[in-house]
Amino acid sequence: MLLKLLVAFLLNALLLLAFLRWLPRVRQLPGLGRWVLPTLGLKLVATGISVVLLSEDARFFLVWAERMTELLWRSPGQWLHMLTTDEFHLGPWHLVFHGFSNTLFITKVLSVANLASLGNPLLNASYLSLSSFMGSWELVRQLHRRFPAANAGAAVVGFLLWPTVVYWTAGLTKESLLVSSGALVVALVVRLLYGEMPLRWPLIGGLLLAVWLHFKMRYFFAVVLFGTLAGLGLVRLVQQLGVGRSRLVQLGLMVGLLGAGAWAASEVSPVFRANKFTSQLQRNYTQLLASSGNRPHLTYPDLRPTTESVVRHAPQALVNTLVRPWPWEGRSILYTIAGAENLVLLLALVLALGAVARRQPGYLPFAVAAALLLYCCLVAVLLGLTTPNLGTLNRYRVTFLPFLLVLGLQNAWATRVLRYFRL
Repeated sequence: MLLKLLVAFLLNALLLLAFLRWLPRVRQLPGLGRWVLPTLGLKLVATGISVVLLSEDARFFLVWAERMTELLWRSPGQWLHMLTTDEFHLGPWHLVFHGFSNTLFITKVLSVANLASLGNPLLNASYLSLSSFMGSWELVRQLHRRFPAANAGAAVVGFLLWPTVVYWTAGLTKESLLVSSGALVVALVVRLLYGEMPLRWPLIGGLLLAVWLHFKMRYFFAVVLFGTLAGLGLVRLVQQLGVGRSRLVQLGLMVGLLGAGAWAASEVSPVFRANKFTSQLQRNYTQLLASSGNRPHLTYPDLRPTTESVVRHAPQALVNTLVRPWPWEGRSILYTIAGAENLVLLLALVLALGAVARRQPGYLPFAVAAALLLYCCLVAVLLGLTTPNLGTLNRYRVTFLPFLLVLGLQNAWATRVLRYFRL
């Protein structure tokens, strides 16, 4: 027991030291640094609430993570081997998954976190919340440094103040690691493509680690993000050669690369072929619709497992993902909050479209905005077609919602409102 206490003390001391060394980087951001401590407090409050209202998924993570940690102390070699497999065995306990299970992955992560927390749920939740907090602020910092004319305060709102994003990325949720790793991937890619510093191995290593983590947390959406960011990289390469200034050319390069990547993936593995994809999409929709019961949900009576049907339903799925649930749908307080939030989101998007029509979209580079918008739209369509339950949909969409808010709050009207709140 003394050894466990010593390991926990050392690990927490290292984590605290790393956090305190990182904190001044964001607190010194002009105009935005004042929001670091308030957003940290908000994140910790949400973390406490998530632990008090511990979900069944979180209980599952904690129970099996504790058993994995026990294996670590008993037999480190077996534990290391377990990390590379899709199953866990210890005495009477057996856990087997197939494929890229983010449930198993986050349980393995928590088995490591238990070394510092000694199995305390609040500490484990705080570790995940701080990862989300730090990844989000790192993106804010990079946007502020690379694009000083753009409104980096939009990222503060999207990642650190938007109610459902704060709630779902706090505590023992998959979204805590998913959003933090996604934000960090985008932050490091922006630094690589738009920074003036020489290429350094720690930056490459950090990016590879964030990419791996994001892929493990939700591989299919991660592939979409990586594809759009690869398109951004291609645009930057072409621009360095002195061409590709046209917005139409930039958009064409991104869409072309995504299409080529999808074709190549379908040639490598049948999993990524159109018929396999549409069949799996229909299967997910049917299974989740059957489990929705009397809860508010989406219905697509004419949806078929064909590419034509998926394309035809895509606009409806996109809109549903953005605006549902409405405030009057559902009976719980969470549905009411989510519905009211959707009205604000709808207003922000309408104003953003108006600003685009007036050619006042903001000051983010077109290629960055196009890459993030492509990602948001593709993921929104996929979620709208595969996740009919509105409660689950509201949770899953935090995968892309913060990035959409970063784009939607760049225009002059939104900037005026955020400036009123000193953002």
